[in-house]
Amino acid sequence: MAFGLGAALYFALPREPQAWVAWVGLCGAAVLLLAAGRVGVRALTVVLVLGACGLGGFAMGKVRTERVWAPVAPVTRNPQRVEGWVVDVASPGEGGQRLLIAPARIGDWAPASTPIRIRVTLRSGAPVPSPGSPVQLLAIINPPPPPASPGAYDFARDAFFESVGGVGLALSPPVTWEAGREPPWRLGLQMRVNAARWALSRRIVDSLGPESGGLAAAMTTGHEAFIPREQEENLRAAGLAHIVSISGLHMAIVGGFAFAAARLAIAAWPWLALRVPGKKLAAAVGLGAVGGYLVLSGAPPPAERAAVTAAVAFAAILVDRQAITLHAVALAAMAVLLLHPEAVTEPGFQMSFAATAALVALAERWPRPVKEINAPWPIRAAQAAGAWLAISLAASFVAGLATGPFAMQHFNRVSTWGLAANLAVAPISSFLMMPALALGATLSPFGLGDAPLAAAGFAIEQMNRVAAIAAAAPNAQLVVASGPAWTLVAAFLGILWMCLWRGPLRWVGAPFALAVLLTPRPTPPDAWVSADGATAAVRAGPAAVLLRPDAKLFGAELWARRRGLTPAAIRDQGYECDDWSCAPKAEAPVRVAAAWNLKRPLKPGRTEALCAAAEVLIIRNDERPEGCAASLVLTGADFRRGGSAELHRQADGAWRVTWAQDLRGHRPWTWGPDSRPR
Repeated sequence: MAFGLGAALYFALPREPQAWVAWVGLCGAAVLLLAAGRVGVRALTVVLVLGACGLGGFAMGKVRTERVWAPVAPVTRNPQRVEGWVVDVASPGEGGQRLLIAPARIGDWAPASTPIRIRVTLRSGAPVPSPGSPVQLLAIINPPPPPASPGAYDFARDAFFESVGGVGLALSPPVTWEAGREPPWRLGLQMRVNAARWALSRRIVDSLGPESGGLAAAMTTGHEAFIPREQEENLRAAGLAHIVSISGLHMAIVGGFAFAAARLAIAAWPWLALRVPGKKLAAAVGLGAVGGYLVLSGAPPPAERAAVTAAVAFAAILVDRQAITLHAVALAAMAVLLLHPEAVTEPGFQMSFAATAALVALAERWPRPVKEINAPWPIRAAQAAGAWLAISLAASFVAGLATGPFAMQHFNRVSTWGLAANLAVAPISSFLMMPALALGATLSPFGLGDAPLAAAGFAIEQMNRVAAIAAAAPNAQLVVASGPAWTLVAAFLGILWMCLWRGPLRWVGAPFALAVLLTPRPTPPDAWVSADGATAAVRAGPAAVLLRPDAKLFGAELWARRRGLTPAAIRDQGYECDDWSCAPKAEAPVRVAAAWNLKRPLKPGRTEALCAAAEVLIIRNDERPEGCAASLVLTGADFRRGGSAELHRQADGAWRVTWAQDLRGHRPWTWGPDSRPR
C-alpha cells in the first residue's frame, strides 16, 4: 500500500520533477531500510519500512517515466506518408479497425522526432493487413488525444507508457511497402508472435463464424476486431464486459485447469505418483500454461497483471507455502508496481487487486464445516451443490462490492442485473468455455481443434443469450455521476483496510469504502466543449443536449455520463443549427452559440447573429470577432492551450471555465514533442 501510494503521489504532481529526484528517493529508501534493520523498536521499524516503500514507489514512478520517454507527434492537419511495419491489429475504436505500426518514416519528419509506435484507424472496408506486413499509407498523424473532459481519464498517459507517440486516421488503404531491409530483431520477434496470434484468431473465426468466433478469438488471443458491436453492447449492459478482456478470470481458469489436469494425470499413474511430488509438478505445469497464455494473449496490461498474480500463487506451491493468501496478493501487487508503477492510475489495476484482496479475505474468513466420515452420496451431492451456490453468490457479491466504487467513478455505469448475469455465466465460462478454448487453441495448429472449439462456441452462444436477456431487462444500466477525486482514494484505502485488518476494527474502513457512493455530487456544469472546439453540449435539467451530435460523440457521451446526465435528442427545440454553426433560441436552456468552421467562412451576417444571441460564443478557429456582445468568447487558441472545457454560470451571472489542461498539469504526456526539459 505504501509503495502504491508513493507511486500515486508521483503521478498526481502538477509538474514533472527532475531526474535527480528519483535517485534521491531511491537512496532515501535504502537509508530508511538500513535504519529499520538496526532499530529494535517494532513501531519505529514499521514506520521506517513504510516510509522506505513510499519513497521507493515515488522514485520508481520517475524511473519508469525516464525509461519510456519517446518522441510524440506534433499537432498537424497535413496528410503524411507513413512507411513501416504492422506490429499488431489493435482493438477497434469508434471509427473502425486500427493498426499498431512501427514507423520507419513519416513524411519528412526527422528520425529523432519520429514516434516509436503509432496507432492508425483504417477507413471502413479497408483491408486489414496481418502483423509483420510492411505497409505504406497516407494518414493524418497527431498526438494522442487529451482527456475528453476536465478530470476524465487521460488516455494520452496510457499511450505514453505504451510508447505510442501518435494516433491518426488513414486517408488511403494500406498497401505493401518495399522496405528493403529487415526490422530490428526484437521487433521482428514480436511481429512473428503477433502474426501467429492473428492467424489463430482467423482460424477460430472461420471455424465458429463471426457470431461466436469473435468473442472466442478475443478471449484466446486478445484480438477484438471480430466482435459484433451488438454483442459488445449487450455484454457491457449485462455487466459481463470483463469477460472479453483477458484478465484474472481467464488466467485463473486456464492455469487452474492445467494444474488440475496435470495433478489428475499424475495421480492416475501410480508409478509416477509414488516417485514425484505431484502437486509441485502440477504447479509447474500451471505456471507454464499461464506463461504460454500470456504470450498468446499479446501480454496486454490486464493479462500481465493476472499472470504475475497466478505466477506468485504457483510459486508459493513450489516452495511449500500457502498459495491463496493476502501475503501472495501483496507480493503480486508489489511485483506489478515495480514493473509498471503507472498501473496504480489504471482502473484495471485498481479493480483487479481490490476484487482479489476482497475475495482472498473472504476465503480466509469462510467457515469450513466438518465433513462427515460417511454419508450417502445424495446427501453429499446436495451439500456440495449448496456449498457451491453459497460460495458463488458470496464471491460475486463481494467482488461486485469491491469493484463497484471504481465502476461508478471511472465508467459511470452500474449494471442492475450484473450479479445475476455473472452467476449464470460463471459455470459456463469456468467449466466449459475457457477449458474448451484452451484445448482448441492448443490443438488448432495440428488440425485437431474443431471439437473443443465447437464446445466453446456452444458455451459462448449461451453466454450471449444471458447477456441479451440481461441487457433487455428493465433498467439494465444506471448512470451514476463521478464523485470528487478524493472519494476514490478513500474508497480504495477503505476496501484494503477492511481486507487487511482482522477483528472488529476492520469495519472502521466501511464508511471510507462507501465514499464514492455516499458523497453528494456537485452541481453539474452548464456546458462542455471538446478539446478542439469541434463540438459542445449543454445541460438541460437531467439531460445533456449535444449541439453537434454527429461529431465527437464519444467525448460528448463520456462527459454526460461523468456528470450523471442522459444525452437527449432535443437540440432543435432550443437551438437553430446548420452544418457549421448553432445559435440559441429564446427557449434555450443555456445561451451558447458555436461556429465549427475552420477555414470556410460562415454565411454573411451569421457571426454577428451568433454574438447577438449568445452569452457564450465558441469559435473553432482563431478569428475572434470584434465588438462581440457575448460575455465569454472562446477561440481555437484557447482550446489549444487548455484542452476540453466545462463552463459554470456563477451566481452573479459571470462564467467560470475549468480547463482539462490545468488539471493535467505539466507532465511528459501533456507536453508537446519538443518540450522535454534538459
